[in-house]
Amino acid sequence: MDLTQVIVIWGLVALAAAVLGGVLAGVKNRDYSFWIAWCFVLPPIVLFLLLLPRYEGARPRKPSLDEQDRRSGW
Repeated sequence: MDLTQVIVIWGLVALAAAVLGGVLAGVKNRDYSFWIAWCFVLPPIVLFLLLLPRYEGARPRKPSLDEQDRRSGW
C-alpha cells in the first residue's frame, strides 16, 4: 500500500466520520456544525460523541457575528 492509497482511505474515513458525526449530533440535540467539523478533523471523536448523553432542551446555537461584536465592545 503506497502513500496515495493511505491518503485516499483517510479522506474517505474522514468524510464518513463527518457525516456520521452530523447525524449523531442531530439525534443527540447537539450543535451539529461543531461536531461535523471535529469529526472530519479527528474521526475517532465520533466514539466520544456516541457516548455523550442526549442534550435535553433547546439545541444550543452560536451567537451571530453582530451579537459577538456587541458583547466585545468594539
